[in-house]
Amino acid sequence: MNRPTSRARTGVSWGRLAAIVVIAVGIGYAPIAMTELWPYAHPGAPAIGESFLAHLTSPRYVADALATRIKPYDHSLAALIVHSVLGGLLMLLGPLQLLTAVRRRARLHRTLGVVFAVTVYVCMAGAAIYLLRTAPRDAFSGPAFWIVLATILVGTVFSVTFGIVAAVQRMPEIHQRWMLLCYAFLMTAPLLRFEWGALPVLFPGIPMTQINQIAVMHLGSLVAVGALVASRRLDRREELAGMGRSWVPWWVLAAAALVGAAALGWLTSSLLAAGGAQNHRLVLGYLVPFGATAALMTWRILVARRNGRSWAGEEWRIHLVALCLAPVFSAACVVPFQRALGVDQTTAVAAGAAIGCGVLAFWATAVVGLRALVAREITRARDVSGPSPTPARTAA
Repeated sequence: MNRPTSRARTGVSWGRLAAIVVIAVGIGYAPIAMTELWPYAHPGAPAIGESFLAHLTSPRYVADALATRIKPYDHSLAALIVHSVLGGLLMLLGPLQLLTAVRRRARLHRTLGVVFAVTVYVCMAGAAIYLLRTAPRDAFSGPAFWIVLATILVGTVFSVTFGIVAAVQRMPEIHQRWMLLCYAFLMTAPLLRFEWGALPVLFPGIPMTQINQIAVMHLGSLVAVGALVASRRLDRREELAGMGRSWVPWWVLAAAALVGAAALGWLTSSLLAAGGAQNHRLVLGYLVPFGATAALMTWRILVARRNGRSWAGEEWRIHLVALCLAPVFSAACVVPFQRALGVDQTTAVAAGAAIGCGVLAFWATAVVGLRALVAREITRARDVSGPSPTPARTAA
């Protein structure tokens, strides 16, 4: 007799457990986001997140970091309050969208989707006003974080926009991928706060500004692979009609890995050459999640090949190529960042590394969508043309 699997014994799958955790984080963070900026408008007003973080770490750790935010926030306080309140609302709308999609409540899902999209646009408009009125050097923990915030803003807006386009084009699986990526970008906010509380355990004694610099080095990797895992969990198709040969054969993967390894080595050596304990921490914060993400994707490709799931393998390969090319993109950003923002090379390297994985995950999602679109059009063309007619015999 076969032994029961752990899923059968517990009755709860890892996917469902992960969904529960994400929903719990979103719901739990919503009131924190909504009240985060109240003390700047009305001194003494309750700030749930600030109070919780102070109890988790120390009041001095939190006070020293937030004391420098009064002047930069004052320039755009109304826009920031709109951004934070609507950001909290998005934390609630995201799980509702997921649940209505899984439960196949189409009408409610569409209605909430319109509310979600409008809320994203208005919320990100508030963030854009803040970034436009704040010099990069005045951002929390410096110019690199300003660049990260701007990148998340652009990625969130374009993700929800492409999600709408996919829905209009009646491509629900691609719509689903874009909306999951959009929500993943939004989840950088609660994940960052979590790391403000967790990383001091690994790096005791350093201020929150330096903790923030370490955290943003890998948030792109975490949220991108999270969205991808969720997408694959919801898409059960083993094959995609009309897909044909892979767009990423083994030699493409090998070439991307070689070029990416060279760029990764340059980024790492550039940060280490600058010296200092903080740069060593930045390298650690970048390389460990990057390596874990690459290992996960490679493993899933092998599993998909073993199980004959060609569509799953194709999507994992596309994202693995993107991950390999992320350091190349990061290295290419260094000189433009230096010239446009007037920052030193170390800051430019850290900023490039911080946004590389998120940007390339965005483009990998776009390639997956294009891959599915091409396959659909090939299938339609075959259906229209039908089978080749049998030639009639000529009368003797």
